[in-house]
Amino acid sequence: MKTIALGDTGIQVSALCLGTMYFGTKENEAVSFRLLDQYLDAGGTFLDTANSYACWVNGFRGGESETLLGRWMHLRKNRDRVFLATKMGFAYPGSEAGASAKQIIMECEKSLQRMGVETIDLYYIHLDDRATPLEETLGALDRLIREGKIRQIGASHFLAWRLEEAYGLSQHHGWAKFCCVQQCHTYLRPRPGTANLSDPYINDDLLDYARSRPISLLAYNALLSGAYTRPERAIPGQYLGPDSDERLFRLRRVAAEKNVTPNQIVLSWMLHQNPKIIPLIGASTGEQLAENLQAVEVSLNQEEMDRLEWA
Repeated sequence: MKTIALGDTGIQVSALCLGTMYFGTKENEAVSFRLLDQYLDAGGTFLDTANSYACWVNGFRGGESETLLGRWMHLRKNRDRVFLATKMGFAYPGSEAGASAKQIIMECEKSLQRMGVETIDLYYIHLDDRATPLEETLGALDRLIREGKIRQIGASHFLAWRLEEAYGLSQHHGWAKFCCVQQCHTYLRPRPGTANLSDPYINDDLLDYARSRPISLLAYNALLSGAYTRPERAIPGQYLGPDSDERLFRLRRVAAEKNVTPNQIVLSWMLHQNPKIIPLIGASTGEQLAENLQAVEVSLNQEEMDRLEWA
């Protein structure tokens, strides 16, 4: 597995991060363990979860993904081989939404206990809580770093100007800075006006911001839940714009020419698009995971990138 620098932390992480949202809920323990083993065997190390995963699945309350990862690491005795990321901020049973100091410290303790670890490698604020002063949020995160409970901090669902505000506050106080931001990003472009504050995309503004700051971009929902390759999965409406048909045609054409899948081209395009982008991949079968992992071996030359970009 190729590696990518995570912000300016000096840490190298896997070029593809494995999302574990449904591990322990939709994907049972046996399936989840097989996928985790397969990812690790392929050289992957970067695992992504959240405290609320997956409370919306019928019969579950949140925390299941973290708990499963804890059992897997305990049984495999591989904590030292894993770069572990989790998040807090969204509501789930027993926890309100928000990023106050009290909530951050309380939820961090819960996550540490569920996963059976002493330290979380990367701790995200999962939403931009405008009701809590950003200074309070960042101060609590810095306290957790000083206590050794987390190592690095990240943001999710933050706009570029809010990231810059956080950067300035961290500079002023000498606190830890966000090393990455996790947003929705894929090959098809969302129609203007379809984003909202709770689910912003990696857009030109954020790409431009990342050029001026040492921050990595984590791209989730990169494959639109399989919609690029599975006929029964419709392309989400916000991606059906004036250029979507042409971009889909070019994507499939390049994939056919290289004898790879459109999913692999999407992930490869993302890795070639910007050296700061780290795609999150998900899978429910070993075949899906193998397909995604092989994307790091797909090379795109400048002519192919131009064809994909200028649709």
